[in-house]
Order: sequence, then C-alpha cells, then structure tokens
Amino acid sequence: MNIGIIGSGNMGRSLGILWAQQGHQVYFGSRDAAKGKAVAEFAGSGTQGGTNDQAAAFADVILWTARAVMPQELLSNTEVLSGKIIIDCNNQEIPAEFAYPAIAESLAEKLAKSVPNARVVKAFNTMAQELFELAPEPLKDYHVSVFVAGDEAAARNIVMQLAQEIGFVPVDCGVLRNARLVEGLGDFIRLMIIGQQQGSYATISVNVLPAAQETRLGGRQASTLK
Repeated sequence: MNIGIIGSGNMGRSLGILWAQQGHQVYFGSRDAAKGKAVAEFAGSGTQGGTNDQAAAFADVILWTARAVMPQELLSNTEVLSGKIIIDCNNQEIPAEFAYPAIAESLAEKLAKSVPNARVVKAFNTMAQELFELAPEPLKDYHVSVFVAGDEAAARNIVMQLAQEIGFVPVDCGVLRNARLVEGLGDFIRLMIIGQQQGSYATISVNVLPAAQETRLGGRQASTLK
C-alpha cells in the first residue's frame, strides 16, 4: 500500500517507519522538501521524501499529523485527496490545568468537512510517540487499543489492518461523529501522561471479559428511577 505522511514530525516519522518495515511504500512529506527527504534517508526501508504535495499525490492512504491545519493551507490542490483515506491522529492543544471544553466538533470532523471527497478516519491519537518504539514487538504482548472512527466501514477496516500490522489491537468505534469521544480519550491519556505524571508509556487497553457464570449479585435489573 502507498502511504503518504503529511507532516513528518515525531508521529509521522514513527508510524511511517513502522509501516515501511511491514512492506508498505511510504512517502514522507513536509512543507520543506529537504526535511521530507532527510526523514526518508533516516527511515530507510525504501522510503521516499519530499513535499506535502508529492506525498499526497503518491498515497492511497494519508497520515495527517498537522494539528487543526486544513488541507487548503498545506496543499496546492486538495482535489488530489479525492477518494483517499486520511488518518487524523491529532488532539487539541492542552489547555491550562487540563480544563478541556466539551467537544462539539472533533478535529477529524473539521478535516472531513474541508475535504468532503476524502475518507477521513480517526486513529492513533491515544498514545504518545514513545509507545511506537515498542512496536510491533513487544507491543503485541500488551494488547494496546487503537480506536478507529470513520463513516465508511471499508476505510475503517484498512486503518484497523494497518494498526494490527504494527502490534496494536484495533477497536472499531463506528461513524466519524464518534471521533469526539475518541479525541476525549486522547485528552484523558495526556492527563495521565503529563498531568498525573504517569509517563509517556501510559496507555489504554479495552478488554472484553467472559460473562459471569452466575448472577450472585442479582444481575442487571431495570431501573426504577424517574
């Protein structure tokens, strides 16, 4: 699969290298072509580097790492995104004392509005870059969840496969509207990492346990509260 990285910083560089090591063709893009080429030279594995325009044209799947920056600001022609899957891995800026406002519209939804012919999927926003250093081994042993939200099931499935290949456990979160909840999880994990000083390797795993063999506590009953 051809994967373009828009914004080859920490997240883009790390995921791009991991996907290249799994045999995907990766193109690192940047506002500065020299930076994109330098990241590709560091990454090896047959990767390429250049401008964001070149990365977008190359790709079938795009990792969008430019937080709250719309394609119209980074690309000379957004038509190149038509029909392509765009993975948005971003979270809001951290406010003072982690006092986040309610999320009325996610960054992923804003991105989708700006390029309505693309297939935007939310994923990879609930972990720090450092976690990727463990991928795919020994990360697989820890069953770390990647939460995936997007309006098109086929696009979600492709992103979930990309997550699984590098050691994560994908969790299908349904339509893109649910990115509001996924971004809230990203805000929570950053509170744990930074605000509660748990460190960059703190993460979230969703476990589905086997059903209880008996309802010794009475089981779930209908609420009588009105």
